[in-house]
Amino acid sequence: MCLLAIQYRVVPESPILVAANREEFYDRRSLSPSIQSGKPRVLCPTDQRSGGTWLGVNQHGVFVGLCNRRVLEPLGSNRSRGLLVKEVLKAPSSRSAVEKALEEFQKHKFDACNLIIADRDFGFAIHHDQEDEVIDLQPGLSIIGGRNLNDPRDERVQLAGRLLTLQNLDSPVKFLAVASRVFARAPNPLARASMVIRGADYGTVSSTLLALGPKPRDAIYQHADGPADEARYEDYSPMLRDILSRGLRESRNKAAAHDTVEAEMAETADVD
Repeated sequence: MCLLAIQYRVVPESPILVAANREEFYDRRSLSPSIQSGKPRVLCPTDQRSGGTWLGVNQHGVFVGLCNRRVLEPLGSNRSRGLLVKEVLKAPSSRSAVEKALEEFQKHKFDACNLIIADRDFGFAIHHDQEDEVIDLQPGLSIIGGRNLNDPRDERVQLAGRLLTLQNLDSPVKFLAVASRVFARAPNPLARASMVIRGADYGTVSSTLLALGPKPRDAIYQHADGPADEARYEDYSPMLRDILSRGLRESRNKAAAHDTVEAEMAETADVD
């Protein structure tokens, strides 16, 4: 079902801090995070079957993460949820990303899912079921799996919440260090819940740690190609910093061009 924790707008230098485990069938392979072609630039891993993704960041600093949603009756689908995430990551802001997601739900049939969408200004959770529910992310820690955001019925969500609040995670280094251990918590026969799931043909297949803030040079992206109790987190931060820097330059150039046009219009008005 996947599990995703986001500490939102608590640490000023990193208002978006994320830890996420992906669960999938073992024979459904994926490619390591890479910068996707096209605009805006997006850094994400790629599902080899559908070409989509379950988690990514674009050059505007918009984060999108997806978890499958547990339902009694399947909704039926004609499009992969991973392609939904790819489409949503084209948006320039979290608010427009939510609008894009709701448009996609109207255009195509997707199986039930939960989305987390955030930039440094606004964050949202979307529960896509028989009806779509959009929830504002509040400052603090939020966790989502196969049920609703921070659902008290989800034992993994509750366990992750307890483990991530044992100490004050007031810096990106602290959060990522603690989250890397929490999300590597292996199955225990004596425990009812664990962060890593290990079944015969289905289980935890990767893990991601992420820190996003106003300065591209402070961004962090680490990805383990396998469950974090067995696989090492590899550092993809240079790629993330590259696309964020590109986005910042383009934004500044657009703003400068807009100011120039306004100044020229003002001069023309004065002459008239």
